[in-house]
Amino acid sequence: MRILFLSQLVPFPIDAGPKVRSYHVLQYLCSVGHEVTLVAFERESDKVEDIAHLRKFCTAVYTVPMVRSRMKDAWYLGQSVLKGEPFLIVRDGVDGMFQLIQSLMREQHFDTVHADQLWMAQYALAARSYLNGNGSQLKLVLDQHNAVYLIPERLASDSSNPVKRLILGHEAQALHRYELDTCARFDDVVWVTDEDRQALSIDATQLIGDLTIPICVDTEEKAVVSRFPGAKRVMFLGGLHWPPNAEGVLWFAREVWPQIVAEMPEAILTVIGKAPPGSLQSVENPIPNLDVTGYVDDVTSYLAETAVFIVPLHAGGGMRVKIIDAWSWGLPIVSTSIGAEGVQYRDGENLLIGDSAHDFATAVLKLMQDRNLADSIAGKGRLTAETTYEWRNVYRAWDKVYD
Repeated sequence: MRILFLSQLVPFPIDAGPKVRSYHVLQYLCSVGHEVTLVAFERESDKVEDIAHLRKFCTAVYTVPMVRSRMKDAWYLGQSVLKGEPFLIVRDGVDGMFQLIQSLMREQHFDTVHADQLWMAQYALAARSYLNGNGSQLKLVLDQHNAVYLIPERLASDSSNPVKRLILGHEAQALHRYELDTCARFDDVVWVTDEDRQALSIDATQLIGDLTIPICVDTEEKAVVSRFPGAKRVMFLGGLHWPPNAEGVLWFAREVWPQIVAEMPEAILTVIGKAPPGSLQSVENPIPNLDVTGYVDDVTSYLAETAVFIVPLHAGGGMRVKIIDAWSWGLPIVSTSIGAEGVQYRDGENLLIGDSAHDFATAVLKLMQDRNLADSIAGKGRLTAETTYEWRNVYRAWDKVYD
């Protein structure tokens, strides 16, 4: 089939959850003979060589600049309130992207438009409208990485700021309406987790979409890390521009970490990810033994020194790919229940769960003090990644969509 694949990100390098999903789906669709044209938003941080890499297997790659600023966000927030539409969708409605897709639809023939994430759904729907009456011949596929409305809804419930709660609550309601309406307009809706599919569906008898395909990784490429004996590093890895990550790390640093350092003064907390919040390194209330690195191209040296990998999230949706990555590397993990949503885990077998600050700290200390337990948790996590989340095996399920 000739597929127009719409992505909100240039999906390489695969250094974030959404990129992992998009990249390996692209890889699979091209590997089985489909002709895939990729259209993506390009940021300043994207490199020419990254886009060139995608051209090795995509039929063609087109990009549109994505430029954001706080001033523009304020404007989009006002527009979303006036129109009753989600801020996240209004913000990502870019004229240049609409124009590019209109041009491609007029000049080329496509059998399917694949919208990767909810933000790109508006462009897939526009592509159908550009065919002037022939849109019924164009199949539309939506890959729902999350039930997106859950993210602001959970952030609102955890916030003590009444203004922030009001804004987030409005966004959650607008997103919920938008997601329901948008999913109904696609021929196929594919979900990353059953939990998200059920969360958006009105009732259990009328589930939206026919298929759940989890995010997968390349376990052949990700080798098990040889960890140093006596490692004392506790590591978080993830983009801190994403509010659930930032708030989760702040909770861990303020509520959990002091309990760990009190028992193990030599322990080190390492936070890796771009755009760390300024409050994490507060001069007034310094956090002991804290190492904030920002974005790191190659985390291999840190992995070898890691005693415990943490996922301290209280908001979010979809799957936490960081757990699949850590399993692939053979690292023991402690997560909250929300942090582990969407992955096939067993508490005490392939990771440990701690939802309160006390329980999370206890679980981290247990793994740091018991190497046999840590090795067992890590080994079973690696086995889970190999058997359940290897893209070469799991992504054959996409054949049901593109048969």
